[in-house]
Amino acid sequence: MIAPHLRSLRPFLGKGDFLPGAWGHALIDELAPADLTVEKVAYSAFYMTRLEWLLRKTGIEKLYVAGIVTNGGVASTIRDAHVRDFETILLADGCAAFSRDVHETAVAALSPVAAVTTIGAAIETLNAT
Repeated sequence: MIAPHLRSLRPFLGKGDFLPGAWGHALIDELAPADLTVEKVAYSAFYMTRLEWLLRKTGIEKLYVAGIVTNGGVASTIRDAHVRDFETILLADGCAAFSRDVHETAVAALSPVAAVTTIGAAIETLNAT
């Protein structure tokens, strides 16, 4: 299920890495079990998923975004959330890229469409409300 162009760019991706139910799709133990799940199929968590529908139905208007790759899936998801009018906060220390420079460039490029903060600062803000 890996596109040929992606396979050539990322030869380290193994067969089955993106299969539904495979390790790459699993929620980490600390966050399990999930109340609702969305099967991500591309860089953006919004692309061809029911994420927007679930967020609207549950009244969620603010998203905290973290993950890998900062300049790939994280950036795509944040931009898609922005054009859908969700308040979006990038947890910069909860993301990673293939290099520190690429990560920092992506964070800077996302600052016009998302607030940028740290996990610790976000927790403090959430605890204060």
